[in-house]
Amino acid sequence: MIARRAILVGAAWWLWLAWWLLSSRALQAQPAARPPGEAVLLPVPAAISLAGPLKLAFRLRGAPLVSHSDFPEIEGFRKGGQATTTATQLLPGGGHRTELTVEQRYLPYTEGDYVVPPFSLTVNGQVLPSPGGRVRVGPALPAPDVGAAPPGTGVGSLDQLLGKPKPKYFYEPPDDASLVLEADHERVFVGQGVRVSLYFYLRPADQALLNFYDFNNQLTELLRQLRQPTTWEVPVADPSVLPDSVRRANGQVYLRFRLAAGTYYPLTPQSLQFPALSLTLTKFKLLKKPQPGENERLAMYKTYVAPVLRVAVRPLPAPGGAIVGDYVLHEGISSTRFRTGEAFTYTFGVEGSGNAAALLPPTLRPRSGLEVYGPDIRDNTLPDGRIQKSFRYRLVTQRPGALALDSLLQLPFFNPRTARYDTLRPQLKLVISGGERLLPTARPVDDPFYGPAMLRADTQLQPLGVYKQVGRYAALLVVLLLAVAVVGWWRAG
Repeated sequence: MIARRAILVGAAWWLWLAWWLLSSRALQAQPAARPPGEAVLLPVPAAISLAGPLKLAFRLRGAPLVSHSDFPEIEGFRKGGQATTTATQLLPGGGHRTELTVEQRYLPYTEGDYVVPPFSLTVNGQVLPSPGGRVRVGPALPAPDVGAAPPGTGVGSLDQLLGKPKPKYFYEPPDDASLVLEADHERVFVGQGVRVSLYFYLRPADQALLNFYDFNNQLTELLRQLRQPTTWEVPVADPSVLPDSVRRANGQVYLRFRLAAGTYYPLTPQSLQFPALSLTLTKFKLLKKPQPGENERLAMYKTYVAPVLRVAVRPLPAPGGAIVGDYVLHEGISSTRFRTGEAFTYTFGVEGSGNAAALLPPTLRPRSGLEVYGPDIRDNTLPDGRIQKSFRYRLVTQRPGALALDSLLQLPFFNPRTARYDTLRPQLKLVISGGERLLPTARPVDDPFYGPAMLRADTQLQPLGVYKQVGRYAALLVVLLLAVAVVGWWRAG
């Protein structure tokens, strides 16, 4: 029995020894996992120049680069090329350490403040988060005069030491852009509207060469110069950020940006004089011989000028003083049968081109036996710029017979298209049926409550300052109540 137990123990010991040897060899046969290294993201720079790229980069130490995810897209910048830099540092004892830097370049379109949103990169399996930041893109700085430095003085800029591309290596491609101030009429009458628009034209192929610069501040100044003190100005909606395509007189297709627009209604015969307007844009010069990793363009500024625009204004012919516009009349009525004592509505609708603010309700002529209430005014602007304005009246007739609405209201106006005066007259003629119904007249003697109330009324005149006296009495009463409350509180304490 003892011999059998010894044999079993020895067999188990040998089996355990064989398993341990096999496991050790298997572990030695497996290759050791290579550490991913130490990867860090470099901070986002706070400011760059318009000529210099924005650089987002990460640094990897202690391991070769196996893989990394793509850098993010940033609004206001165009992705350029990537650059890789390897630096080797000697360590005591003969060792060395390798440091790899990978940077992504972004080229700004124009000056301004930009936001780099939070992003993350995955480098060799490590996720590197970045909080992002704000970047200020300033104007391109002129290159300092290196020749003016005193002898023996070193220049600290790496671009100057290595030789940054000079402006002479860039060329300015031609463009066919222009700033134009346009008016839809060369001559107008007093009160007639003239639409003036400020456009910027450029060919579709020139979009990559030009960009707006400090547009909000420049637009504020342009709008100030467009004001006319002798007009009633109606601005249009805010300009669209998207241009439209138009074909100009030379037959070529251009992109047209509407920068500002408004309709001007002259109040006096003084001519409208719009000054010459200027707009500065960023234009890019291109590198004559592009090289990988180099900035392929150089920012500069170019100013476009719109010439002076003059619009002549003519006075209205005699007698003058009428509403100015090109209008037509649209009538509407709420019923087809009319009886005395029953109310109906009539709509006097005006449609056309003109100043909606100057389009006042037509003057009503009084008529016995007819009560007129209103009007309710509604106005609307059509997509083509024309206006619609309606005057809605409520009428009650008390006498039967024919009723021609043109005897009640008319709207005279001056038509600048025909240079003649005209009148909008209703065409509807109504026939009122039923018996005559006179409007009841209120008589105080017939009121059962009027007589007793008059008998109880005080006939003595009241002084004009009676309300001031009531106010004094009320204030005195409040003071007495407060005094009583204070005395009661003091006795209770």
